[in-house]
Amino acid sequence: MLHEYIYRGKEKLRCGYTTGSCAAAAAKAAAEMLISGIKLSKVQINTPKGIILDLDVLDAEISDNCAKCAIKKDSGDDPDITDGILVYAKVSRLTFGIEITGGKGVGIVTKAGLDQAVGAYAINSVPRKMITLAVGEIAEKYDYHGGFKVEISVPEGENIAKKTFNPRMGIVGGISIIGTSGIVEPMSNSALIETIRLEEKMRRAEGHNTLLLTLGNYSESYIQRSMPFALEKSVKCSNFIGEAIDIALEFGFESILIIGHMGKLVKLGAGIMNTHSAQADGRMDVLVTCGLLAGEDSEMLKKLPDCVTVDAALDILKTSGMLEKTLEILADRAEHYLNAKVKNSIEIGAIMFSDKHPVTVKTSLADKLAGQISEEYNG
Repeated sequence: MLHEYIYRGKEKLRCGYTTGSCAAAAAKAAAEMLISGIKLSKVQINTPKGIILDLDVLDAEISDNCAKCAIKKDSGDDPDITDGILVYAKVSRLTFGIEITGGKGVGIVTKAGLDQAVGAYAINSVPRKMITLAVGEIAEKYDYHGGFKVEISVPEGENIAKKTFNPRMGIVGGISIIGTSGIVEPMSNSALIETIRLEEKMRRAEGHNTLLLTLGNYSESYIQRSMPFALEKSVKCSNFIGEAIDIALEFGFESILIIGHMGKLVKLGAGIMNTHSAQADGRMDVLVTCGLLAGEDSEMLKKLPDCVTVDAALDILKTSGMLEKTLEILADRAEHYLNAKVKNSIEIGAIMFSDKHPVTVKTSLADKLAGQISEEYNG
């Protein structure tokens, strides 16, 4: 067990280690068993973060031609779906060089723009470097001048991958072997943001200039109804609108359209770019402000802060006949803050919808951007 901790607020949380660290450790142990002919029960590796891991070697096997073993993934206090899986490495001799390949449960890349080329096993660059260094240490230790073939496999990988972003991102048949630091920091948003980055990179590599951002299942249902051809090429950013926009600017997208439920996107009317309730709420504050600017009666507006949902607030605004004007002002305010976010460097817009009310809020460029998406994604 890794005894490294971080603090989230007042909570002390234990770190874990990545599938990349597991693969490197398994490869090192298998390489040593192959050369020495002795089974190991422990192996030690240094991670890119500089933290040394002492890990149990499981299911060790040695034959004349190869050695094989597993390392159990430990995600610490992070709610990671790969926690507890076994990552195997089978190592055999080569005349020279180091060949790293995948086996059962390791995905294959099928779309451009990811860390590995199309057709390659989804073993990312940093884990590949870790594996190379790990088996290189063994060659040096035993004065071995030949090469190694390293096959990484994850028996549970194919089933686990169905519950991840992998199929959507074009990685089929298993999980990715990932990690940039070798260490998993619990409750970190970095993994989700990295997924957003990878998806945007892939869309850009496909030649798209207009990025379609969605927030989640509601967004995808809306797109399925209105522009189903774009669903598979949209990028889900969850609550991380600001980060997704920053990444889009980094990759050189020329325009962005955001589609989401009004219950989340109404926060854009206050310039809130992370829509998680733990970061900021402001939904009713925005609607009160927009209603006030629309000329709504103050006594009516005083009822809004007691509403639990945006739909409930829309019910109140609808009774006064000021809903349409209020939502027009909301669209203007959201557009102002979005343009400020991109510093007016690219075209950006948003579409907000409600499943309960037959209203759709669109910023001024929304229809134009939707048209561009239709041309690019449906061509």
